[in-house]
Amino acid sequence: MSTLRFKALSETFNRKPVPVTEPARRSEIFGDNVFNEKAMRQYLTKDSYKSVMEAIDKGTKIDRGVADHISTGMKEWAISKGATHYTHWFQPLTGATAEKHDAFFETVEGGLAIEKFGGGQLVQQEPDASSFPNGGIRNTFEARGYTAWDPTSPAFIYGTTLCIPTVFVAYTGEALDNKTPLLRSLQSIDQAATAVAKYFDKNVTKVVATLGWEQEYFLIDKSLAAARPDISLAGRTLLGHSSAKGQQLDDHYFGSIPTRVLNYMRDLETECMHLGVPVKTRHNEVAPNQFELAPIFEEANLAVDHNSLLMDVMDKVAERHNFKVLFHEKPFAGINGSGKHNNWSLATSTGVNLLGPGSTPMKNLQFLTFFINTIKAVNEYEELLRASIASASNDHRLGANEAPPAIISVFIGSQLTEVLDELEKVTSGKLSPQEKTELKLNVVGKIPEIMLDNTDRNRTSPFAFTGNKFEFRAVGSTANCANPMTVLNAVVAKQLVDFKKEVDALIANKKMKKDDAIFNVLREYIKQSKRIRFEGDGYGDAWEKEAKKRGLSNNKTTPLALKAKVSKKAIALFEELGILNKVEIEARHEIEVEEYAKRIQIEGRILGDIARNHVVPTAIRYQNILIENVRGLKEIYGTSFKKVAAEQMHLIESISNHIEKINVGINKMIDERKKANTMTDMEKRAFAYCDKVKPYFEEIRYHCDKLELLVDDELWPLPKYRELLFTK
Repeated sequence: MSTLRFKALSETFNRKPVPVTEPARRSEIFGDNVFNEKAMRQYLTKDSYKSVMEAIDKGTKIDRGVADHISTGMKEWAISKGATHYTHWFQPLTGATAEKHDAFFETVEGGLAIEKFGGGQLVQQEPDASSFPNGGIRNTFEARGYTAWDPTSPAFIYGTTLCIPTVFVAYTGEALDNKTPLLRSLQSIDQAATAVAKYFDKNVTKVVATLGWEQEYFLIDKSLAAARPDISLAGRTLLGHSSAKGQQLDDHYFGSIPTRVLNYMRDLETECMHLGVPVKTRHNEVAPNQFELAPIFEEANLAVDHNSLLMDVMDKVAERHNFKVLFHEKPFAGINGSGKHNNWSLATSTGVNLLGPGSTPMKNLQFLTFFINTIKAVNEYEELLRASIASASNDHRLGANEAPPAIISVFIGSQLTEVLDELEKVTSGKLSPQEKTELKLNVVGKIPEIMLDNTDRNRTSPFAFTGNKFEFRAVGSTANCANPMTVLNAVVAKQLVDFKKEVDALIANKKMKKDDAIFNVLREYIKQSKRIRFEGDGYGDAWEKEAKKRGLSNNKTTPLALKAKVSKKAIALFEELGILNKVEIEARHEIEVEEYAKRIQIEGRILGDIARNHVVPTAIRYQNILIENVRGLKEIYGTSFKKVAAEQMHLIESISNHIEKINVGINKMIDERKKANTMTDMEKRAFAYCDKVKPYFEEIRYHCDKLELLVDDELWPLPKYRELLFTK
């Protein structure tokens, strides 16, 4: 066994669970490191507190003079909690979070120093914008960019640093982050949904999108992960033969959580409580060493921030427990990958879930209005929704028989399908009192009753209705939730705007009553969006063929999927709603295709390095042992040695064959990589890496994995799947 592998395994087997002390009641520490309403009431003046709350509730601007008072109170609170620094915490287009720490420290005359944090430092900072992805918006020599405080997401303390959630924009005004378009989309869905909700309740003044994400992940021992260059650099295994035991027995899912893992989870949950992240659920997932945690749903902007923060915290807590967290959608071949299901709904200022069936026909008409409009929105923009979850890592997972396919469809269950079928039969035009009563009581009024069963779940559906929300199941585990949520908010907002125009036109032009007009428009929407609804098995060729007949897209790779983001239809949508302009859209497309190419490029280099510098030399070493063995047999048996050494000779030949195929594959892959790197058009380069470079990965891996089975286990240099997945 190689020295590195032996050392890694020795350290792993000698690990002891890190002891964890938990609070008696988590509710007592929840949010105590968050500058929330409780903290603001204690540290802010009445006017300052009112100003922040109005900014949160109504989107009003905070006066710079008031900002000075807020910053003083925030600083005093942070220092009382042990903070020494502050940072503008933002989400650039890298997919991660970013922060630059400054001390609450300033020198004054007389060689003295004071703790200082002013309104200007709270509201705005100036990080280097040229060093983050910008898609050509900025020249490299033009560095200025701005972070600006987002008061709708409360500041928090992590470690000894006050973290202030902010947006990040270029000097010229374009958004360079994930938060800015998300906030714009939330404003759009608020305006559009509020206008429609007023059909049913005039008291509604605001609608917020809510999000409850479910984070899946793998936990691998830190030493074993460090002994795998592919895990260390790419976050996944680029080679490795399947373990004899994987997930075939279904014995890991919801099983007893290993002690060491449970201690990690308990420690993580305590950190989350302090930070106000309302994590509630934890369990073993399907694959070995795969787990999930999920929070109580929150307002979407806050939920996105909390998920981004959580991923950082998970990494840091894992260090304390000698674990490595793998967020990659497919870190291991042959077993399930990881997703991040996004459970989305809409809630009114009056406390009503617009996607929750009600107890009266009128409430259910409201439910059907938002339910059907969401389905219609997905139907109209299915390619854009697919593009919102596209990444090099998620390509491995979508359609891999444990995740939804790349074809976007909507699952609603048999009972609600029957309801829509009945509504589709509604007579066009004005309804008679009898028809209206029959429709409301016999169709719409039945919804609470049928929803008690809540139909069955469909794990193959990318976008499924699950009782009182839609679950966007195709989102990948590494994703920043802001991207898919921005697109979903946008397409539903656009659909609701169009819906209201159509209803109002029927009321005004055809003198229809409101309910008649709503039923008529919904009936047409049911017909128009029928193709997107699918209740069957999303895996296999049958659905692919059926989806093609229906005119649905099947963009299996990221470069192909991302084309939808720069389509005329997408640009028109985002510009109409004021979420992104054409420059911002094209810049993001440029960033995403470039990132795809770079990730495949990095993985190709890693694979070539491991194959040539780890696998091939080990195979040759073992081959030399076999050759020496054959020579010894020849000395003993003379001319009859071939019969005695037949197996060894076959092994020597097989090893030579696999080594040759590996070297040929690597050389061809490098040639294609060189060709791709000469392309200046980033989209063309992404397609070249996707179609010309990436196919060699499986070919090279196949021969490496075959050598893993042939070479003596004592010589193999890399921790194997059985060790990575079954070592606690």
